[in-house]
Amino acid sequence: MPFAWSKGIRCAAVLSFDVDGESGMLQSDPKNKDRLSVMSWARYGPKVGVPRILDMLRVKGVKATFFVPGYTAELYPHLVKRIYDEGHEIGAHGYLHEPVSTLNPIEEEAALVRTCAILEQITGRKPVGYRAPLWEVNPGSAALLARHGLLYDSSLMDDDRPYTFSTEAGDLVQIPVHWTNDDWEQFAFLYEPRVGSGVIESCEKALQVWKEEFDGMYHYGGAFVLTMHPEIIGRPARVLMLEQLIDHIRSHEGVWLTTCEEVAKYQSSQKPSLVSAEA
Repeated sequence: MPFAWSKGIRCAAVLSFDVDGESGMLQSDPKNKDRLSVMSWARYGPKVGVPRILDMLRVKGVKATFFVPGYTAELYPHLVKRIYDEGHEIGAHGYLHEPVSTLNPIEEEAALVRTCAILEQITGRKPVGYRAPLWEVNPGSAALLARHGLLYDSSLMDDDRPYTFSTEAGDLVQIPVHWTNDDWEQFAFLYEPRVGSGVIESCEKALQVWKEEFDGMYHYGGAFVLTMHPEIIGRPARVLMLEQLIDHIRSHEGVWLTTCEEVAKYQSSQKPSLVSAEA
């Protein structure tokens, strides 16, 4: 049964970017800081990928969601400000891309508070959205986010449509994701440390996969959420491929191409049936 979107809307589509920069490599192994090739691979995202993506989105007239670790924001405050000033959403994404499954509750809260404060200082607005690094969350993560006033999380994979958690601290919208709709599985590769599947797919194959996934969501009336990383998707050929995907999405009637925040606002206005955050 199709999700009950607003009249005239059949499907939502969101382009989201996890601007990890150097944070992921440093979190996985602090010794990576002295591996210039590894760090240059990560640095390509904020240095080249994000500006190229922003230019493309401006030409296409698309607003997207960018999830930024606090550490990355500290390194590139002017880039974060540019993203925000161009009308895109900024969401929180850990401090040093630390998987919260490795943190105790105090550490998890500290990373969230620290990152939200950094992003608010740069943009003048506290983020309302969160995506967990590696999509790893704890049983208490939803309540933590609700307690700190966030509107939504985008880390879980158990639905095709947004839904609402009921937590002891209030409600929290979940905007589901999936590995199929992630550029990491298509393109990520480092020889050492080992990153990715060991295969760098062609843009043609990735475009085919994502078109098929979007078409499926369109048929069933879901939310197509694409997760991308600027160090990966920001390569020249892949940005051109992303333009083709945008054109494909827009060729369908009744598609709401928007941000995670707007999807979450819609969901929170629907008086939805609630699910337990620990279910």
